Amino acid sequence: MTDTTHTHAPTAEHAPDFPMKRAQGCPFDPPPALRALREQGPLVKVRLFDGSTPWLLTRHADQKSVLADSRFSADINQPGYPKQAPVKGRVRLSLPGMDDPEHAQLRRMISGAFSLKRVEAMRPAVQQLVDGFIDDMLAGPNPVDLVEALALPVPSLVICELLGVPYEDHDFFQVNSKTMILKSSTLDERQAAHQSLIEYLNGLLGKKLDTPEDDLLSALAERVGNGELPRQEAAELGVLLLLGGHETTSNMIALGTLLLLQHPDQLERLRTTEDPKLIVSAVEELLRYLTITHTGRRRVALEDVEIAGGIIRAGEGVIAPSDAANRDPEAFPDPDRLDIERSARHHQAFGAGTHHCLGQPLARLELQVVYGTLYRRIPTLRLATDLEKVPFKHDGFIYGVHELPVTW
Repeated sequence: MTDTTHTHAPTAEHAPDFPMKRAQGCPFDPPPALRALREQGPLVKVRLFDGSTPWLLTRHADQKSVLADSRFSADINQPGYPKQAPVKGRVRLSLPGMDDPEHAQLRRMISGAFSLKRVEAMRPAVQQLVDGFIDDMLAGPNPVDLVEALALPVPSLVICELLGVPYEDHDFFQVNSKTMILKSSTLDERQAAHQSLIEYLNGLLGKKLDTPEDDLLSALAERVGNGELPRQEAAELGVLLLLGGHETTSNMIALGTLLLLQHPDQLERLRTTEDPKLIVSAVEELLRYLTITHTGRRRVALEDVEIAGGIIRAGEGVIAPSDAANRDPEAFPDPDRLDIERSARHHQAFGAGTHHCLGQPLARLELQVVYGTLYRRIPTLRLATDLEKVPFKHDGFIYGVHELPVTW
């Protein structure tokens, strides 16, 4: 194999810091430095918090290729893995950090709960839930914080119902999940929050073992009882599903609404459409355009691999930032333009390959119902403050807004 590594890429000594913070003046766009890195080439070096210098892939096609390639490991314990925050000792792996065959085996245990057929059967219930919260908004104070009134409770209630988690405990798991994803949290604070959630889910699993119900935690508890799944691993999987089920979707609801309010022509087309296909395409375009998970999918090469015209050596880390892929002009013509009629389903907001987000059918359903209902029922919805005063989550690993004051 010939080494064709790009000679114009920054050397490890001169690698720029990996960019995560979005510009204050254009809060819906990826970090400006990502565009500059793309112009340097498809494969460039970046520097992380610990001084390591993994490769960064700037193109959609190359990212998709790497994320589907078993020669790249998702195991954070592998030497050279590009960590996004400090860790202590050896990390116990959760589903996103496992490689096959362990990853595939665990994924199969829960994939049925997120099948297209089962999720679609939830649509009437989700619609009723969304309508109920909008009724409360219309009957309550005006203005209101859309995050607290709709964006956070809807996905929280849905994932609680699916898992079998009491919704009255939502304050507890939302506070701890926020601690886990804040960049400003210390390692000890993150670990303490994670441990609190593990203990909470472990207790729920114990109750499901004694009194099973028709929910996903009960199904996991049954596998624990049969000796198919260690109880600790089941609890960790429950934490992952609980966090992933409400944090990402709630941020998309609020941030997507704010973006549409800045594009009134797009909002009007979405509000007045009677075509469900336009609602579907709007969801995909908003997922592409916003890409709220912006720390990059991370891997480490297990052997030398030729990619993007260069060689990634065994033991070298790789970062595949979805926000770069989703603004790649080769994959999405005129990528910085919001167009809800665009065919954007091939975006990588949910990742790619065997580790693509398991809950994406549920997230899509919730977003379709909210985006297809909120603006139709409240046609005069508008921002109740200046855009410059909206508190964006520049301090988190998942992007969004802390609150969104709206009026009508």
